[in-house]
Amino acid sequence: MPLKETFLAWLVHLYTASGLVAAAGMAFFIVRGDAESFRWVIALMIAATFIDATDGTLARRWRVKEILPGFDGRRLDDIVDFQTYTSLPLLFIWRAGVLPENWGWFLLLPLLAGAYGFSQSDAKTEDHYFLGFPSYWNVVAIYLYWLQLPSWISLVIIGVLSVLTFVPSLYLYTSYKGEFSRLTNWLLVIWAMILVLIVAKVFDDPRPMIWLSLAFPLYYFALSWWITLRKWLG
Repeated sequence: MPLKETFLAWLVHLYTASGLVAAAGMAFFIVRGDAESFRWVIALMIAATFIDATDGTLARRWRVKEILPGFDGRRLDDIVDFQTYTSLPLLFIWRAGVLPENWGWFLLLPLLAGAYGFSQSDAKTEDHYFLGFPSYWNVVAIYLYWLQLPSWISLVIIGVLSVLTFVPSLYLYTSYKGEFSRLTNWLLVIWAMILVLIVAKVFDDPRPMIWLSLAFPLYYFALSWWITLRKWLG
């Protein structure tokens, strides 16, 4: 195997593993637990999501699976993703006081649901959808922290999304060229830029932009469920 291709393949794996560096930073700032630290937690969540959104494309472009067949990049990706999408965002929800202190045990539900979701062999369908709510607890954590909703509403959102992990509904998986992927990826880029600007404190009053940015998660959820119902109803 040419040395250059092997080197590039290992670089892709290293890029995926760099998500664990972001995870370590998230853990550090969550434990520190002040408002500035929480801003860094959100910044690192965005960075980890960017890594996850791009490493698969790089892996396919440089034929990583073919060049390094003895190293399971998907398993590495799942290890990183469970930390950055599920366990640490839920820890963030608890540490940031999104729920009352005596309700913290309820976060075990999305934690176990996330473990179930990540362990499903058919979590990604052949026609490029996620099957069941794809453990976007990082997005949930960011908005619950920013919006400071009444505790019971946050609890309902967490509970409903946890249950949806077990429901065989379809969610867009835009890293592949599936249905609506081009439009969704463009909206995803705009959404990510708005989040970065909010975290960077570009806006004197970020609340209007926070509410505006919420349009993308709602679009993603509504379109995914439209596709699900279309398939269920034939």
